[in-house]
This record gives sequence, structure tokens and C-alpha cells, in this order.
Amino acid sequence: MSEELSYQALRFIKLLFGFTYYYPLFMAYLWVLGAFLFYLRYEFRKSDFPKIKTWPKVSIIVPCYNEEEHVREGIEHLLAMRYPDYEIIAVNDGSRDRTGAILDELARDNDRLRVIHHAKNQGKAVGLNTAAYLAHSDYIIGIDCDALLDHDVIPWFIRHFEANPQVGAITGNPRIRTRSTLLGRLQVGEFSSLVGLIKRAQRVFYRQLFTASGVITAFRRSALQDVGYWSQDMLTEDMDITWKLQLRRWDVIFEPHALAWIRMPETLKGLWKQRLRWAMGGLQIIGKYKGIFLNWRTYPVWPLFFEHILSVLWACSVTVVLAAYCFDLLKFVHHVILAALTISTTSTTPTTPTTSVEMMTSMLPEYSGVIIGTTCLLQMLLSMLLDHRYDQKLLRYYVWTIWYPFGFWLVNMFTIIVAIPKTLLRKRGLRARWVSPDRGVDS
Repeated sequence: MSEELSYQALRFIKLLFGFTYYYPLFMAYLWVLGAFLFYLRYEFRKSDFPKIKTWPKVSIIVPCYNEEEHVREGIEHLLAMRYPDYEIIAVNDGSRDRTGAILDELARDNDRLRVIHHAKNQGKAVGLNTAAYLAHSDYIIGIDCDALLDHDVIPWFIRHFEANPQVGAITGNPRIRTRSTLLGRLQVGEFSSLVGLIKRAQRVFYRQLFTASGVITAFRRSALQDVGYWSQDMLTEDMDITWKLQLRRWDVIFEPHALAWIRMPETLKGLWKQRLRWAMGGLQIIGKYKGIFLNWRTYPVWPLFFEHILSVLWACSVTVVLAAYCFDLLKFVHHVILAALTISTTSTTPTTPTTSVEMMTSMLPEYSGVIIGTTCLLQMLLSMLLDHRYDQKLLRYYVWTIWYPFGFWLVNMFTIIVAIPKTLLRKRGLRARWVSPDRGVDS
């Protein structure tokens, strides 16, 4: 009986270790292939400025909370957009600093800008909903307060709305502008190799997106009305609105020419808080939409759902493997100490016991670390080559990508592990209020 249990345990460890190793390899090559096909279909030799038949009015919504350091720069940049008919609706969501006063000052001198003040912090989703209700247009662009949109971004959105009435949302291509620290430079590569690469691949293989980035996405107003606008209890309202739209058969697409220059955390504390919120938001999506398999009409989003579940399981399996390594490392140190004591008292040289780490390592193909490292570097290189046309300085940050697997993989993995109990214990229906995040350091 004990031998059978040992055999089953070893078999389980082998399967777990194989999944931990092969899953990221498989997904990396899948993303690379999908992104390359997307490039050939939608980007190769297609950089001409879009020609649109009409110039409909567009509303740009800017929710703000304690953004006195960045709100003036962001609004003034929006006021210089190269588009004839648009309005800006800024929502001061109960800020406790001078954000509201700065917005009022800017509104007095600019007719395009309208300001809505919340008496207290209601959350980003409430701010977006309030502004969307009061918008004077059929097309709405939601952005973060610190984002600087490319001045020609609106026509890239309008061309999709004009071409296909089933398009409910178009997400843009966020580019990192905080690049003065190692964390900032790593995220430059991350947003190309993961955010941009995955969105391209998902559109090719699934015809769906997991997330339309809240930092820059344009919406058809009728689509928002159809799904009831943004949910107030979701920590990542951008993920949720994406799923709501796609489950109602609205098309959500990716437009790489729609650029937004954004700030990201450049401290470990800020990065941890951001990634923990993202992880909890992804788990909320699993919990909220787990019943989609009861309705066959929702089959288009099933692959996305399975992919996200696998990514969560992968993070858990990596944690188990790392725990096994740490446990065996302690056992190895213990045996070394015992061996040293034995050698000092007897002439017999003890044999070093074989640990489960050695057994698990033997299950991997040779040069496993080289294979993973090379795959990661190739993925980063292709993604940067694809986005180089939109960010001319992008390739200079390639040298920093060698540190990405050691840092960001671990951060993302541990945030999922911490997020699981926090999400399960979170009170249902609790409004998702926000705090002003780490905005990084100007480069």
C-alpha cells in the first residue's frame, strides 16, 4: 500500500512539474504565432492614416482621484487632440487634494471641458457611469487621468465603428513613459511582449479579448447601454466590461495604432498593489462568469475562460514546486551537516541521499533553463519588433528583458496566490473604490 502511494505521489509530482514547465512554453509560442499572423493581416504595410466618412462627436471620459500632480498635463494634452468635434468630461471622484480646483480652473478657459464633482469617493466605475450618462455623443473614450493620448488617436477608433456596427469597443495600445528605473524598463518590455502580443494572439485565435485596457478604450454608447455600463463591485472594471460586451455578442477588438502614453508603478510596493488588484480582478471574472458553460451561446468566450483558469493553476503549481525545492534544500543542508558530523567521528563516508528535487529535475529535458530563457528572449524580441513602429526607442530596452522572468513572473505568481483567499473572503457586492496608484518617476 505504501509503495502504491509513493508511486502515485511521484506520478503526480511528475505531472505537476511537467505542467509547470511546458505550459508557459506552449503559450509563449502560441502567442508569438498569433501575434505574427495578426501583424501580417492587420499591420504589415498598413500604416496609412485612416480615412473616415464622417466625423461624429466623441466624448472622452477622464475619472480622477487625487491627481493634482498629473491632471493639468493630461487635460491640456487632451485639449490639443486633432479632431474637430469632441468633448472632455472629467470626473473628480471626491479627491482630497487640489484636483477639483485645477479642473474647475481649466474648465473656465475651455468650452470642451466639463467637470463633474462627486462629494465623496464612489469608485472608478461610478465615475465612468456618471460621465457616460451625461455624454453628448454616441462614442465614448475612457482613459486614465495620467494617460497622454496620441493626438491622432480618435480616427483610428472611428474607422472601426463605421466599418462594423457590431463593434462595441476598441482597445488601444498603451506605451510606458516611466522608464527611469529597472522596474519601469522591465514594464516597457512587458507591455509589448505580454499585453500587446497576447491581445494580437487572442484576436487571431479566439476572436475575443480577455481585457480591453481601461487606460485607453473606445466604446459604442449603445453597446454600453445594452450591457448596463460598468459594474460597481468589480476591482478591474475594464475586464468586466469586456466580458459583458462579448457575452452579448458585441465585438471587442485591438487597434495597435491607437497609442496612449501611460505611467506605471516604479516601486515594489506600488507594483505589488497593482498586480494584486489585477489578480483579484481576474479571479472575480472566474467567479462571476463560471456559469457560462450552462449556455451554449456563450461558446466564443470559453477558450478565454479555460486559458485564464490554466494560468491560475500554473501559478499554484509553480508555488508547490518552489515549496518542494525549498523543503528539499533544507533537507539537503540537514544531510550535509549530518555528513560532516559523521565524517568527523567515523572513517565511513556516508552517501548523499537522492532528493525529490533531483528526481523532478531529471524529468526535464536537458538544458531546460536555456530553452525557457531563449523562448522568453525570442518572445520579447518579436514583440518589440512588432511595436517598434509605434515606439521608436523601444528596442533599446531589450537588454533589460533578461531580468523579466526572474522578477515579474514571481511577482505575478505570488499575487495570484495571495489574491485567491482575498477574493474568496471579499464581501459580494462591495463597491470597488480606488486610491491614487503609484505613477512612477519621469524619465
